[in-house]
Amino acid sequence: MASEEPQAKKPKLEEKELSQNALFGLGNPLLDICAVVDKDFLDKYGLKPNDQILAEEKHKALFEELVKKFKVEYHAGGSTQNSVKVAQWMIQQPHKVATFFGCIGTDKFGEILKRKAEEAHVDAHYYEQSEEPTGTCAACITGDNRSLVANLAAANCYKKEKHLDLEENWKLVEEAKVYYIAGFFLTVSPESVLKVAKHASENNKIFGLNLSAPFISQFYKEPMMKVMPYVDILFGNETEAATFAREQGFETEDIEEIARKAQSLPKVNKRRQRIVVFTQGKDGTVVTSGDEVKMFPVLEIEQSEIVDTNGAGDAFVGGFLSQVVYERPLEQCIHAGHYAANVIIRRAGCTFPEKPDFH
Repeated sequence: MASEEPQAKKPKLEEKELSQNALFGLGNPLLDICAVVDKDFLDKYGLKPNDQILAEEKHKALFEELVKKFKVEYHAGGSTQNSVKVAQWMIQQPHKVATFFGCIGTDKFGEILKRKAEEAHVDAHYYEQSEEPTGTCAACITGDNRSLVANLAAANCYKKEKHLDLEENWKLVEEAKVYYIAGFFLTVSPESVLKVAKHASENNKIFGLNLSAPFISQFYKEPMMKVMPYVDILFGNETEAATFAREQGFETEDIEEIARKAQSLPKVNKRRQRIVVFTQGKDGTVVTSGDEVKMFPVLEIEQSEIVDTNGAGDAFVGGFLSQVVYERPLEQCIHAGHYAANVIIRRAGCTFPEKPDFH
């Protein structure tokens, strides 16, 4: 039996002692404000039941109304921060294997984010400024659907020259072996994404990017395609993959074919073949492995056990990265991703129990 093989080698794998700051994430730190709302609320603000958008002028009052009208929960969020938090949780020891950079405000929400990062044992180095308040994300829940409205605020104020380029911060970037940035950050500081991606490529380290949301492939195509040649692992879900394929003129709606075409886009570091990973909710995860495309089934879960699918994609990436840092085989990375997502969707927000039960 093939599955016996890794078991025999397991003790060896565990000996790889991870160093602090081996995993680096850069993104939009947001405080999630989650509440169960009704259809009228969605309609009032022109929201679709299952969507991710950036807040516009017409959404300004939404955040206050959400807090006033509904019972809300606060969680430290933001796509990349969620993923590195989950990766750190999967790794457990040592603490601070995961580093996170992003911009917050000097306010109450900023303090909450700092505390939450510390509780998650993530080495967060926020760029703090006082012009804009800490970013928030309203997660409006209706049934199994989540409509996410992100008000980037401070997250949008990240300045490469005032943070990433500083010697003590860039040192932390250099210490990392694996890098991950959600596509959302391309709307904030594409030059920061590019600097990190080029560093990874030049030093034969691993750089991961997420398609993140359909609007990124549509409206931020140029910055995304500037970074794509440096991408070693491309993540996305089925909706994002379909939009990406349309925007790139792939002329196919077949997800395996899209994965293949995304894999063969130009790449700078030829020593690593790009891996493309597309999740499809409860359907199998599509992964390019060498020149093959494989389908990996997700872990079974009863519909009644699903509490909140918000953050499932981020959790998958976190689980996946937790094994990449250990240099474990692709199958194990996917298994860990599925495990993490399975844990997260049983809970409200991107939260998790004290310890993982992952083997």
